[in-house]
Amino acid sequence: MILVTGGTGLVGSHLLYDLLSKNECVKAIYRREHTLERVKTVFAYYNENVAELYNRIEWIEADLNDIPLLELAFKDVTHVYHCAAFVSFEPDKYNQLRKINIKGTANIVNLCIANNIEKLCYVSSIAALGNAPHPETPITETSDWNPEQDNSVYAITKYGAELEVWRGTQEGVDAVIINPGVILGPGFWKSGGSGSLFTSIYNGLRYYPEGSTAYVDVWDVVSAMQQLMMSSIKNESFILIAKNQSIQIFQETVAAALNVKKPNKKASPFLLAVAWRLDWLNHKVFGKRRKLSRHMANSITSETLYDNSKIKEALGFEFTGLEDSIKNVGSYFLKDFKETH
Repeated sequence: MILVTGGTGLVGSHLLYDLLSKNECVKAIYRREHTLERVKTVFAYYNENVAELYNRIEWIEADLNDIPLLELAFKDVTHVYHCAAFVSFEPDKYNQLRKINIKGTANIVNLCIANNIEKLCYVSSIAALGNAPHPETPITETSDWNPEQDNSVYAITKYGAELEVWRGTQEGVDAVIINPGVILGPGFWKSGGSGSLFTSIYNGLRYYPEGSTAYVDVWDVVSAMQQLMMSSIKNESFILIAKNQSIQIFQETVAAALNVKKPNKKASPFLLAVAWRLDWLNHKVFGKRRKLSRHMANSITSETLYDNSKIKEALGFEFTGLEDSIKNVGSYFLKDFKETH
């Protein structure tokens, strides 16, 4: 029996679909009932028999800090995919991030130990990786984390979660950690992540920042996770990225896939510095949620490179081309847009 946490998220829902398509027995944890519709939406992209697949999932409503319900979820489980996380770069969400990402992962690890789980796969992020000594040097799995650096609250808690997983490996649990870049996949157009990028560009995003980051297709993430879990590889981490790309080129490629005007104004570091300060002021005065933090502004203006050679060598893994992934996700976006308008 396989347990998937975060089953209603982008990675979790695609992972569930793939596992069910292979006739695996699965349990999945969710937090709010309305999010279950997201899973059905994702399943409908790939199969007409949505109900048949969906009804084979043993759903368990549980919070990552609700130990009694989590203990119920672990009954008869042999393998765990821990996909659940809270994603936010808002500094005032730090305590919530710690509770879900670090404490929640510690609970999952402890239950893996208590239930003699055969293997755990944890979905981390490139945000949790250390930094290369020079900007032109790609970051690898062995790059040193610097706690003295001005890290984002999200990065800090994802790194803290990784430490909990490594603790588990010292206490008898075999585990693998994946560090994906920005994950591209359909079905989550308004809930943050890459889906909201497609929505923003379709709605007429005008500005592009100067920085770069790394991207990966959701199906590549799902495939790599399962291959690592089925392999003899244990207690290792792997960067999952298809390509390092400037944000400007990424946005232009998305705009072309959606047949809309590309962003044509550069968001300079100075402009972004003004923008995040205004965003902070708007939050303090009117209580609005932060849309642009200082860390986010710094991130999207920095040129960061990541090295994916380890997963390629370990599994002979080949990634989906970034342009193909964007076109594919864009086609689902346009289909959904036409159906809702």
